[in-house]
Amino acid sequence: MLIPNLLDMKSLRARRFKRFYEQIFLSRLFALLSGWLFSVALPALLYWGPSVLHNVNSGQRTALLATSIAFVLSHFSTKYILVNYPGGQSQGLIFTQVLMCYGTLIIGTLLLRTEVSRALLVASGVAALLWVHIEYITTRAYFRPKFAIIPGGFADEVLALPDCDARLLACLDLQGVRYDGIVADFERIDRDAERFLTTCALTNVPVYNAKSVYETLSGRVKIDKMSENNIGSLLPSTAYELTKSLIDWTIVVITLPIVLPLSVLTACLIRLESPGPAIYKQDRVGRGNRVFTIYKFRSMRFDRNATEQFAGQDDPRVTRVGRIIRKLRIDEVPQFFNVLKGEMSLIGPRPEQPSFVQEFDKKIPFYSYRHVVKPGITGWAQVRHGYAAGSDETRVKIEHDFYYIKNCSLSLDFFIIFLTFRTMLTGFGAR
Repeated sequence: MLIPNLLDMKSLRARRFKRFYEQIFLSRLFALLSGWLFSVALPALLYWGPSVLHNVNSGQRTALLATSIAFVLSHFSTKYILVNYPGGQSQGLIFTQVLMCYGTLIIGTLLLRTEVSRALLVASGVAALLWVHIEYITTRAYFRPKFAIIPGGFADEVLALPDCDARLLACLDLQGVRYDGIVADFERIDRDAERFLTTCALTNVPVYNAKSVYETLSGRVKIDKMSENNIGSLLPSTAYELTKSLIDWTIVVITLPIVLPLSVLTACLIRLESPGPAIYKQDRVGRGNRVFTIYKFRSMRFDRNATEQFAGQDDPRVTRVGRIIRKLRIDEVPQFFNVLKGEMSLIGPRPEQPSFVQEFDKKIPFYSYRHVVKPGITGWAQVRHGYAAGSDETRVKIEHDFYYIKNCSLSLDFFIIFLTFRTMLTGFGAR
């Protein structure tokens, strides 16, 4: 086998820049130093004047240390997102990450009553935001993976992906073009292609399986092209599940002082606008295909005899309060009780109604395998795809769910929480 079965975003990073000046100007050290000069040194020089270059007092030294820490954290956290997750190449995510790092620093200095100029912290934060966007815009073309594609089979799927520069090879020759790797469907290549791939590997040009590249860049696992081996790999570890459950319970308990008043206010607003209970109960299918009762704040007009159906865009059944709590995902807050009962997790595939599960299980291959983990209040499919309103959209959503099950980890869970905050601010996928 030419490559491992599982890849990550870091393994698909740009590799074609071998020249000396490229290794300098595109290096992490150069980016860190130039960013520090622009985001920390320049604001300090403008704020304190040239005298700071030869006479730094203790307060100025503390301020330089604080802004340096904030910038370094911003730099490494944004780089981590860019290279480790599908969909991480977003200016919105970069903006939010820098804002969080500097915001945490400012709040920390206030709580600790540290003598640091707030004006300098804000100026450094603004400069850092400007710098990371300049760096992103000027370098994204260089760090966008450029692949040569041998046509046929799953490799054709990679050509349509937006997060890489995929170029079809007309013949088995790179023609002097520098690529970050060669992509092929190993089950569809002939002997000439096998010899060509071997030659590429011997000359230090990486060779990748098209299926693994597709999953890594798209954040989806094609459910109609899975084998028994794929199914066997979609099993999270016991240690991860225990740790995740402990974190779930801890977060729910810690946030209760905020969640309880918010819940009381939401329930009162719902009752004031329309008759009926504030809490809506419904059967859903959870882990192991077991049916449980899910709790939500009612966001639609109350109708006990209403038939089960997907909520559509601008659904007329949604109330005014319901539209707001759906956009902000406040309607999901009562599911904290499901988390405490062990029926759900904070992160995981969204649970569906039993009738929908029966229907999708007949139409979509391996559908019920998404029930191998606990369902979640938010999940990879929600932050990447949004709500599904039919079999076709559900198929895409399931592909995202399978990617999560196959790659679930605490770092991916943290990234999903990060994307969930962005979703709450933008209303992405709300219906």
